[in-house]
Amino acid sequence: MENNNRQSTDSNNDQSQPGYFGVTSPISLAVPKPQDLKLTKDLETALKPHGMFESVQELTHRMEILSKLDGLVKQWVREVSIQKNIPPSVADHVGGKIYTFGSYRLGVHNRGADIDSLCVVPRHIDRSDYFTSFYELLKEQPEVSDLRAVEEAFVPVIKMTFDNIEIDMTFARLALKEIPDDMELKDDNILRNLDRKCVYSLNGCRVTDEILRLVPNIDSFRLALRAIKLWAKSHGIYSNVLGYLGGVSWAMLVARTCQLYPHAAASTIVQKFFLVFSTWPWPKPVFLKMPNNSVNFGFQNWDPRVNPSDRYHLMPIITPAYPHQNSTFNCSQSTRQVMMDEFRRGLEVTEEIHSNKATWDKLFETPNFFTKYKHYIAIIASSNSEEDQLKWYGHVESKLRHLTQTLERNQHIQLPHIWPKSFSPVDPKPGRHSTQWFIGLVFAKCGSLNIDLTTDFANFTVMVKSDAERRNVYSDGMDLDAKYVRRKDLHQYLPVQVIGKKKEGVESRKRKKSECGGEDPKRARTEEEVNSSLNGSATEESFANNSQDASNSSDLLDDSASDPVEAPAAHNVMTATSAAIRAGEVSSNYNCRNVVLQDFPANLAPDIWCSTSGSGLKRRFKTARRRI
Repeated sequence: MENNNRQSTDSNNDQSQPGYFGVTSPISLAVPKPQDLKLTKDLETALKPHGMFESVQELTHRMEILSKLDGLVKQWVREVSIQKNIPPSVADHVGGKIYTFGSYRLGVHNRGADIDSLCVVPRHIDRSDYFTSFYELLKEQPEVSDLRAVEEAFVPVIKMTFDNIEIDMTFARLALKEIPDDMELKDDNILRNLDRKCVYSLNGCRVTDEILRLVPNIDSFRLALRAIKLWAKSHGIYSNVLGYLGGVSWAMLVARTCQLYPHAAASTIVQKFFLVFSTWPWPKPVFLKMPNNSVNFGFQNWDPRVNPSDRYHLMPIITPAYPHQNSTFNCSQSTRQVMMDEFRRGLEVTEEIHSNKATWDKLFETPNFFTKYKHYIAIIASSNSEEDQLKWYGHVESKLRHLTQTLERNQHIQLPHIWPKSFSPVDPKPGRHSTQWFIGLVFAKCGSLNIDLTTDFANFTVMVKSDAERRNVYSDGMDLDAKYVRRKDLHQYLPVQVIGKKKEGVESRKRKKSECGGEDPKRARTEEEVNSSLNGSATEESFANNSQDASNSSDLLDDSASDPVEAPAAHNVMTATSAAIRAGEVSSNYNCRNVVLQDFPANLAPDIWCSTSGSGLKRRFKTARRRI
């Protein structure tokens, strides 16, 4: 059982001062009141119907699977060691071990969730052995299905389903003769003389363990994190690959809130989470502890004072283990705006809950994305077989953030909002496997204009295809279509139960509320208190100033430079032309004339034609399918 209220005396925490966790002193040391404890019990009850807790039998099943995998790793390491002329008596003791990280290691995994794992081996075992002989050993196991290797990824991984549980297993070779069963990975010296891929594979475990060491109350942290993860998934902002936040980023934000309110109950942590991050002055970075610059094994720490590319990160959340990295490098202007809007709505709902005006169920209600906007873009990826579609789906999804960032730079688009969930088509074509994603569009208020998105989509599809060919992902029959869809035509692409019914007057009421500019004096005082406390570290402030200077610049780095898979040695610079995105600036009035494409090959990209007149936007689109 974890100690509920731990003293921050561990030297591994590297705290700036003894007595508290984090880089600043706490905002409040108040202990929970009876009302807070009641709301915490209500929160736990509200989470159970959503499958956020596993039964004892399910937890035991996961432990059995990990034990089998650990046995397979030890067996494989022994066999490879003997093949490399190591005496059997020595090979019996060289070891090899399975570690876990992510939600399972944090203790916040939900029912049916996958397990992130790491295979650690001694120095005489190569990565090539892992993707050959160990891969073949897994193929022989009757419990293993859907086995596939992603060797060329930034962090190479083997994916599989083991006895109905999805497993992602990365690989790291340490510069040690043997791997004992009681070995821990927190010592920075284990990174000495390792290659980049091994270091980043190890970082998953090292960051997870460091997060657990840096929170004052693990039980409150875990329950609050379960709630925030469910809320983020329900509201469509849980996806690192699409530019939102992934699991480790959400965990670090909740951990930072726990540091600021070290004795608070989970229900209070959830409410304070929304208070803190709805007012956070991005791009000021979030640290759980200050980076340890005394360690230098040749890997770059996140530091905008030294690394120019770090100055262009919009929502930096810095991992607490060396090498310190920004876990949100995929974040863009539009995804940050969407998340900030959701933070503000979450604060409103949790204040109602703490005032007994609402229940926790309201926080986890999924908003209807398909009644929120008038205009959508459907991105449709299709292929000839289920196996091809599995590869094509993952590849296209990993590139969609580049399209949203391109749309951001269009001066006539105020907000492109991508929904992370994908959908199957209503009427699939025989012999074809298809997946759809949708981007909601808000156009900027303007006079007469021409809107041409053809080049944007053409460049995107060419980029996706060329990268698929480079990675040996592309196969004949893989198509990528882009279509404009009006809200009233969504039924042609989605089931009626997904589209739902629009509530009349909701958006207009929201706009009216945002235009009023009224502010609760009590909340204003509380926000001032939060901001005052968060400005405690001079070093942290210098990080923020460097990021802020770059954020205000008119030149932005190419988003691909932040992609760890594609990061080039030198960064390209492009001019930002996107209009400012501000909360509440949703325009319903348009005075567009037309959009006509001329001298553009119809077989190269989707052709988008638009005819508009008056204040009502009427669009006619003719989309030519592009085969790649």
